[in-house]
Amino acid sequence: MSSGNQSSTLVWLRDDLRLDDNPALSEAASLGQPLTVVYVLDESSPGVRPLGGATKWWLHHSLTDLAAGLEAAGSRLLLRRGPAAGIIRDLARETGASTLLWNRRYGGPEREVDAGIKSWAADEGLTAASFQANLMFEPWTVRTGAGGPYKVFTPFWRACLEAPEPRLPLDAPDRLPAPAVGADGGHPAGDALEGWGLLPAGRTGVPVLPKPGSPGSRRPGAVGRLPRRSGRGIRHRPGHPGVEGTSRLSAHLRFGEISPFRIWHALRERYGHAAPADVGIFRSELGWREFCWQLLYENPELATRNYRPEFDRFAWQTPSGAELTAWQQGRTGYPLVDAGMRQLWQTGWMHNRVRMAAASFLVKNLLADWRLGEAWFWDTLVDADAASNPANWQWVAGSGADASPYFRIFNPVTQSKKFDAGARYLREYLPELAGLDDKAIHEPWKADGPASGYPDPVVGLPESRARALETYQRLKDS
Repeated sequence: MSSGNQSSTLVWLRDDLRLDDNPALSEAASLGQPLTVVYVLDESSPGVRPLGGATKWWLHHSLTDLAAGLEAAGSRLLLRRGPAAGIIRDLARETGASTLLWNRRYGGPEREVDAGIKSWAADEGLTAASFQANLMFEPWTVRTGAGGPYKVFTPFWRACLEAPEPRLPLDAPDRLPAPAVGADGGHPAGDALEGWGLLPAGRTGVPVLPKPGSPGSRRPGAVGRLPRRSGRGIRHRPGHPGVEGTSRLSAHLRFGEISPFRIWHALRERYGHAAPADVGIFRSELGWREFCWQLLYENPELATRNYRPEFDRFAWQTPSGAELTAWQQGRTGYPLVDAGMRQLWQTGWMHNRVRMAAASFLVKNLLADWRLGEAWFWDTLVDADAASNPANWQWVAGSGADASPYFRIFNPVTQSKKFDAGARYLREYLPELAGLDDKAIHEPWKADGPASGYPDPVVGLPESRARALETYQRLKDS
């Protein structure tokens, strides 16, 4: 048992790396028992998807920030690596824990791990409790009139908005109970974060440095990007990639450095019920995140299986190695796609409109299987999560829920002319085109000016569009 044979509490953190609005930590604080706070890097439990290179980079810095916050509150962060079920059972025994607390997860393999630990705890006479922390509307609470899950976003979000208001966020505990000790009177041994090798060495895809972006829940991280009652609000103008018009909260949400409840009520406090249109759009994007998690909850293999099974018959083409590499490296010959893919590699993030254009180019103009793109984004995006990443790729491919129509094929030239007319975004990531004027830069293969080292298009837009439409039509007719 822990010191003096006193019972202790074990809090297991996962994608909830924060003290603010963390129900499991708040419950632990109220119990007042000696406390162990642990993060387990689990890359070996069956079905649990290992993190990509970019998310590992972010995780390293997020855990550093979390450890500092816990220490300031009188606690400490314990790190262990391996299959979570065994580690949590062992740690509960080491610390004499009578209570195990965590915030709920929604992926299939993760739920199986959690259910197994709850069952073990019951057999051992321990209390195990989980809490709602990372979704405002848990999947089983938002159902159609027939009792099933929603398959279309708009009615799903309408049902959410008609539900009771999301709960108020919890304040971070001022103080946390002292760390639990083992039977030998010492603190349980943990891993050194540096030993996990999460930083760029040996990577396949990881950012040089996100900009702007500061991992962690505290300022200048997640809370520093929230709107205030007076002063800065949400500037949500997501259409133009060359303008700083998005919240940049996606990676903070992915690791739970901030809760959606905190964001929701910060918007409510700042704007009230009569919010500007761009705030309504921002709220609906929080809703899209919730919708994606419902999709994953109902379809645990969302990253590997077509949501719409008829797409199992779709005639994806295997791109040549040169074509796939050109897409990954931002050398397709289409400036908007290339600028986006270079932004992704350099920063671990890409503007949402450009994400759609780059994804459409891969799955429609190159007719590559969406899983190739999903895997690349999984490795290179700092905000890649298990629900939104595959759901968004399937949406673009047409194989997902509420999917983009098969005939919607983003034209990267039209898109860049419309949304980056002054080529601010293109010039930032494509220095070899900087000498072209604002008109020529969108179609450099037509220009007379310098475009030194920039490649010719890997595929023609009219021909590849026609091929995609024909392939989709064959599926529709089959």
